[in-house]
Amino acid sequence: MTGTGKITVIGLGAMGAAIAGALLAKGFHVTVWNRTPEKAALLVQRGAVLASEPAAAIVASPVTIVCVSDYDTATKILDMTGVPATLKGRTLILLSAGTPNDARSLDAWVHAEEGHCLHGGIAAWPRQIGTAEAMITASGDKAVFDQQRSVLEALAGTVHFAGEGPGTAATLTTAAMAYLAGNWIGFCYGALICEKEGLKVDEFGQLMEGFTPMLAAEVRHMGEVIQHNRFSDPESTINTTGLDLRLLLQHTREAGLHTALPELAADIFNKAIAAGYGKEEHAAIIKILRKQDS
Repeated sequence: MTGTGKITVIGLGAMGAAIAGALLAKGFHVTVWNRTPEKAALLVQRGAVLASEPAAAIVASPVTIVCVSDYDTATKILDMTGVPATLKGRTLILLSAGTPNDARSLDAWVHAEEGHCLHGGIAAWPRQIGTAEAMITASGDKAVFDQQRSVLEALAGTVHFAGEGPGTAATLTTAAMAYLAGNWIGFCYGALICEKEGLKVDEFGQLMEGFTPMLAAEVRHMGEVIQHNRFSDPESTINTTGLDLRLLLQHTREAGLHTALPELAADIFNKAIAAGYGKEEHAAIIKILRKQDS
């Protein structure tokens, strides 16, 4: 995907700089702004224009990507002197972290200034931006998304429109973080188990890589099971997994490891068994999580 349009990038941390670099590489005319202008030096050498202030950066292009640490920071930048008056008729693409309420609030503010807004979540490391490995999930006005799809496709091989709700992308991004946090913690805990037994962690990583197709299919399966409330006829039951977790907890105690993670997992499954869900699909633990949430 190549482009010739003008675009502004506000925020030149690792991800923002990668975004600006990918756009330059694909032929866009890029204006940048960052609180620390020194971070723009390499991009300027590649052809980017460094704006002196946010208002000047936004005026330079019909589309501005805001990629800063969070929506609170984005809001403070957009509320700086002269910025609100620049938004009329222009499009902001928010690729910053935040809650659904953050997105809805900023979206309403931008629309009050007669601007347009898209909200997105990035599933990629900075080095993957501009490649087929990156994915962006976006939400907001569908017509605006259609207009700016080529910009997003310059940054990611997969671009998913999640819906017109301003907070939808943030919701999905937060849900994904819940999954990833468990994944990262789980892998490191498994690495600790391997270290205690004198096994190589890199070989454990290679073993888990081989599980990837199965795990991907399992995630899709769990989504369908939960969405359609189909917890019967499981290949693996809560009873079975509960036993596996008891053995995990026994192993960690024998090895002298910190037991908080397996205790948490075992507690959830034990509550599901006590509630009568033992013969159901292990995704039925969501019934316990729903009760704890109520």
